[in-house]
Amino acid sequence: MENKAPKLIKGGNFSDERGKLDFVNDFDLSPIKRMYFTTHYNTNVVRAWQGHITESRWFFCVKGSFTVKLVQIDDWETPSDTLKVHEFELSENNPQVLYIPNGYVNGFQALEDNSKLMIMANYGLNEIEDDQVRFNNTKWTTWYK
Repeated sequence: MENKAPKLIKGGNFSDERGKLDFVNDFDLSPIKRMYFTTHYNTNVVRAWQGHITESRWFFCVKGSFTVKLVQIDDWETPSDTLKVHEFELSENNPQVLYIPNGYVNGFQALEDNSKLMIMANYGLNEIEDDQVRFNNTKWTTWYK
């Protein structure tokens, strides 16, 4: 299993009498080919586990907050039940982008009602065949209820 690591690309913000500016200046958008948003109306929804063999993803919390969990897959047909779970919290109040390398599955759950996550990918829709893989959401971790 190749050692690729997810990473947080930190941002910041600036406020004055004109308003607030949020930024992630160290985030290089050049690999991005598409983006989409998912909104969780409540905190009971868990989207897990889905991942990509080839495609990489970047997550940015637009509204509210999310717990995001990642697992690097050792075998796509029969992954180990004891793989390490990496956990991150993304929040609209702390601008940062979470990079998810190819070879990982992800899961996420809103920590606040009506939380919104922007997801970016380095391949176009249907550009890669048979790249998406899904596993049961209880396979590697328990989620908050």
